[in-house]
Amino acid sequence: ELASAVKEEYPDIEIESRLGGTGAFEIEINGQLVFSKLANGGFPYQQALIEAIRRARNGEPLEKITNSRPPCIIL
Repeated sequence: ELASAVKEEYPDIEIESRLGGTGAFEIEINGQLVFSKLANGGFPYQQALIEAIRRARNGEPLEKITNSRPPCIIL
């Protein structure tokens, strides 16, 4: 879902995914960690990620994304 949203906003962007440990989901932009699911407990909001990419493209300093959506729990 996040990758699709990023590609829709920035069609020329390169997205690379790697298998990680259980529960791990991290996002790096230009080699800088900007989000960690293990640290934040959920997934980033789409708009926060789009904004981080916009900042990187404009040469602005990157900040960590610290807000996240709660994880989905199916009972």
